[in-house]
Amino acid sequence: MGYGKSGSTGLALAVASAATFGTSGTFASSLLRAGWSPAAAVTARITIAALVLTPFAVRQQRGRWRDLRPALPMIAVFGLVAIAACQLFYFNAVEHLSVGVALLLEYLGTVLVVGWVWLRHGQRPRRLTVLGAMVAVGGLVLVLDLVGSHHLDPVGVLWGLAAAAGLAVYFVLSARVDDAAPPLVMAWGGMCVGSITLLLLDSVGLLHFHASLHSVKLAGHQVSWLVPILGLSVVAAAIAYLAGIAASRLLGARLASFIGLTEVVCAVLFAWLLLGQVPSTTQFLGGALIVAGVTLVRIDELTETAAPLDPVPVGG
Repeated sequence: MGYGKSGSTGLALAVASAATFGTSGTFASSLLRAGWSPAAAVTARITIAALVLTPFAVRQQRGRWRDLRPALPMIAVFGLVAIAACQLFYFNAVEHLSVGVALLLEYLGTVLVVGWVWLRHGQRPRRLTVLGAMVAVGGLVLVLDLVGSHHLDPVGVLWGLAAAAGLAVYFVLSARVDDAAPPLVMAWGGMCVGSITLLLLDSVGLLHFHASLHSVKLAGHQVSWLVPILGLSVVAAAIAYLAGIAASRLLGARLASFIGLTEVVCAVLFAWLLLGQVPSTTQFLGGALIVAGVTLVRIDELTETAAPLDPVPVGG
């Protein structure tokens, strides 16, 4: 794969996606502390984002709705697993852990992506990619402060690991090239599926929904609950998913997932600035190692002479 203009665009989109996704934990945490349940926050996020994207998706797909039929199974899985389940698991993790720790657990999904690409498509990771993965995971350990006395809630850890599986599905499906489901339509369709599913689960009592219309505390100030809700739905969902899907199609699942690790750094910084969750020196060092690991994977991609199989073709 050549990394000319499309590669630069993909990198820019991947970083933009990571930065916007990185705000989700901070916005969600402010809602959870104000009495919102994780299911209510996720459903509001996905539903409003779907409504925001509807006019743009309808305009783009106008006259070509029948062409979308072959992509419907992929969109359904994307909405159920990569959007609804992944975000619900992550928000549940945020209830028990700090934003940074929950997100770091979720991003162990990048290791699952490497394994999937290897097993499914025969793309055995080269030494530099393996080294980058090891460095990045080492950074995860430091930011989690597993080598210290920091206590981690095991329930939160399990939710975070479940989110990691959902994130791996997100990157793998996002990288599938499908002209019938461009990034905008795929993001919108997935959010519609996720929103309807969560609302149905609530209607039969399988999810606990509780929302509060009282003001929330964000960045040291009391603000309307609409502020974090709009931040979650427009910035951390509509914009983030659009940029992420487009980046994965340009870069492939493996590289996009590792660049996505920069979301961890962004999330920790946002949580620091807006929630007062101050990272330790060890966690700062871990963040630096994550960036170094991503850089090694990027260098490996640039120096790879054989044409890779990513992005994954629909028929593959």
